[in-house]
Amino acid sequence: MGTAKFILAGAAVIAMAASSAFADDMTGVVSRIDRLNSTISIQQTQKGTVGGSAGGAGALQEFKAKDAAMLDAVHAGDRVTYSATDTNGSGTLTKLQKQ
Repeated sequence: MGTAKFILAGAAVIAMAASSAFADDMTGVVSRIDRLNSTISIQQTQKGTVGGSAGGAGALQEFKAKDAAMLDAVHAGDRVTYSATDTNGSGTLTKLQKQ
């Protein structure tokens, strides 16, 4: 019983950390825009971390756009600031702004 509670508590902490990872504004470079499926791929720019190089390339993530107008505002290669939420296991852009 104690082990099950420990595992459930750990899973809850991981879930909260994953959802909060999308909460803050992030920066990146637009890699691909798919207007037919309303998705955009963004190469996240890493922030300065211990042992890492500031400004290095992070993970490439694909997001569903909240509305189609977001996709018309940017082009591949543009630097952007964005926010996203986790919706049913996939990221949905809530804010997208060209830098």
